[in-house]
Parts: sequence; structure tokens; C-alpha cells
Amino acid sequence: MSKRVKQKYYVVWNGVHPGVYDNWTDCQLQIKGYVGAIYKSFESKDDAEKAYSESPSDYIGSSSKINRSLDKNEELPYIRESLAVDAACSGNPGKMEYRGVYVETGQQIFHVGPMAQGTNNIGEFLALVHGLALFHKNECNMPIYSDSQNAILWVQQKKCKTKLERTEINKPIFDLIARAEKWLQENTCTTKILKWETNKWGEIPADFGRK
Repeated sequence: MSKRVKQKYYVVWNGVHPGVYDNWTDCQLQIKGYVGAIYKSFESKDDAEKAYSESPSDYIGSSSKINRSLDKNEELPYIRESLAVDAACSGNPGKMEYRGVYVETGQQIFHVGPMAQGTNNIGEFLALVHGLALFHKNECNMPIYSDSQNAILWVQQKKCKTKLERTEINKPIFDLIARAEKWLQENTCTTKILKWETNKWGEIPADFGRK
């Protein structure tokens, strides 16, 4: 049985059309490319509407971060010249896909899937290895961001430690895992792998927008 994703609501205090939105896609339309956009997710509609009626500064704190987009002249806490990778999976297991996005422009560099009977952790691992192999081949020295501590650890250990059972349906995924592990064993990786701090910086640029 697939795990139900909990509904979230998004407040946009400063954006194209400020308001309360019940999905991440509509929220993104208000903030993407908007200099100084201020937004935040909430667990309930009542909380979101209350927050929207108040000042966003009331929600700044260690346990309640406000996401704020910055223009190109502002100092960022993360590296612009970098690749961000992420995965999405509808169900566990379910249809899995992953991609890499250039942080500076939001351009999608690669996308794989959807593939049947995968998991999000596997997708995060494969996305990270895909980015490492691509950079190795093209002698690119940019860092790669991932928001998955599991994926980073698995890459460091050169092993995808999934508990997913192999079947005929997900055989293509396990073939990719085998190739990824083989690449990690045979190549010396010099690319910096960095953790994307979602709580501080908002969703990773490679996020699929299905919150």
C-alpha cells in the first residue's frame, strides 16, 4: 500500500500574486524568478491563512524558517555554479524518476524515468552517481548538491544499501544500481558532494514540485 502524502499549504507573502496555495506547483509560479519572494509551507490551511494575515517576520526563527529568493547580486549561502540532484517516487515502491538541474539557471541537465517499482532513496543515489559520472567524463569541477543524507552516505560507501526486493519488473532499476556501484568502485571521484540544507534554503532546485 502506498503511503499517502500529507497535504501542505503554501503562503506567498511577496511574489507575483501573494496568497495561500494548496500545492507546490502553484506556489512556484508565484515565486520563481521573482526577486525578493517570501514564502513558507504550513501543515494546515488554517495555519497558512493565519500566517498570511500576519507579518512574515513573525515566522522567522530556528524552528520556522522563511524561504526567500535572491537576485544575482545578492550573496547566497550556497554555491550558484553547481549541480543539484533529486528524485521523486509515487509510492514505496512506485514509479521512480530522478534528475539533475544547474542551480544558477534552473536548466535541467539530465532526467531518467519514470521506472516501475523503485524507491526515493534509490533514485537519490542514482541521481548523485549520474551527476558524478557526468562531471568525471566532462572534467567539470563544480560541486553537486543532494538533500539526501542516505544517498550521500551510500555513495561514500560505494554501495546502494536498499532493502527493496528485486523483481522482473524493477530489473532495469537494479541494472542501473549495478552500473552505478561498478562506476564508483572503478573511478576516483574528486567532485565535492554537498548537503542541500532544505530547512535554511528551501527546496532543492532539482525538486520535482510534488509536495
